[in-house]
Amino acid sequence: MSATTADPLTKHARPPHPAPMQEPPGNEAAMNPKADHGEISYKGSGRLKDKATIITGGDSGIGRAVAIAFAREGADVLISYLNEHDDAKETARWVEKAGRKATLVPGDIGEESHCQKIVKQAMEEFGHLDVLVNNAAYQMSYDDITEVPSEDWDRTFKTNIYAMFYLIKAAVPHLPKGGSIINTASINSDSPSPGLPAYATTKGAIANFTAGLAQSLAKRGIRANSVAPGPIWTPLIPSTMPAEKVKNFGKQVPFGRPGQPAELAPVYVMLASDEASYVSGAMIPVTGGEPIL
Repeated sequence: MSATTADPLTKHARPPHPAPMQEPPGNEAAMNPKADHGEISYKGSGRLKDKATIITGGDSGIGRAVAIAFAREGADVLISYLNEHDDAKETARWVEKAGRKATLVPGDIGEESHCQKIVKQAMEEFGHLDVLVNNAAYQMSYDDITEVPSEDWDRTFKTNIYAMFYLIKAAVPHLPKGGSIINTASINSDSPSPGLPAYATTKGAIANFTAGLAQSLAKRGIRANSVAPGPIWTPLIPSTMPAEKVKNFGKQVPFGRPGQPAELAPVYVMLASDEASYVSGAMIPVTGGEPIL
């Protein structure tokens, strides 16, 4: 009997999307079509057994998918999020259903003191820390650079790159040899969207920061890598983009559809696992066929 192989072109919904627009930061319940975080499909095999992990932006989207996958691979998960309490509780439910510990820590990671609190709480809850996933991000769309409020530019940098620095600085003293840092970059680091000037700039900074970080942390035996998603179907999309772009989101890539959060989670699992012991300084694209050069 031959194996069943999924067609990547038709595995998930293709545009046009009927998604209703949302207020930022958006929530999973209002998504249409619903996003797939691997709730049904992801099967674990103990690859992260007893690892203690932090995932920022773990309430929804890519963060939720990574939390579910990590838990099913045997990891305990601290879920950092801003204020999306219902989404965060749902993610925690899936982690606990997998038999692992879930800790919820709401708050603004743009504040260094809060980032220090996150790491401190992880150590108190788990007793150790093995993996840090810097995934949280903020974006807003603008037609022209003159429309970007300075405070919005600041918020984007605070959330997307400053917080990464704050968390890494707090976490590194606790990470063991073999510890892993995984930063969510974007295809925007290579092909910046003109409508997302602040977001795209921070994603370029993340790619560069991670590459340098991997070299800096090598002497400690800590690995640092980034994942570069293409268009991924998360609440960030209908809450921060114009309606027409939401309707056709993902149409532009060779696969002709957006990726689902569940399609990224295995990459994060691999980078967090001991199987990736020689992988550091990499940026792994998950882009539906769109090249990153």
